[in-house]
Amino acid sequence: MAKRVKSKPQERGFVLFDVVFEDGSLASNRRIPMEILGGLDGDEPARTMIEEQEAEIAEKASRPPRVIQTLARTPTRRVEAKLD
Repeated sequence: MAKRVKSKPQERGFVLFDVVFEDGSLASNRRIPMEILGGLDGDEPARTMIEEQEAEIAEKASRPPRVIQTLARTPTRRVEAKLD
């Protein structure tokens, strides 16, 4: 039977971000579409989109939204093939 191979987020058109909030909590792998990044603004549109995502999450959880302290792209992992 063939093994299922998942495509990477970059191949699907997303960039992953790690977010550290002012309260010290961490949110890893927040997905942002590649189309909104780049240009003169760099990764600043990602901050705006993540703030919107956080506002929606906070509303559903009935809590105030967390404030972003730092935002960084998640480093890509290299997968090495196993040789049998």
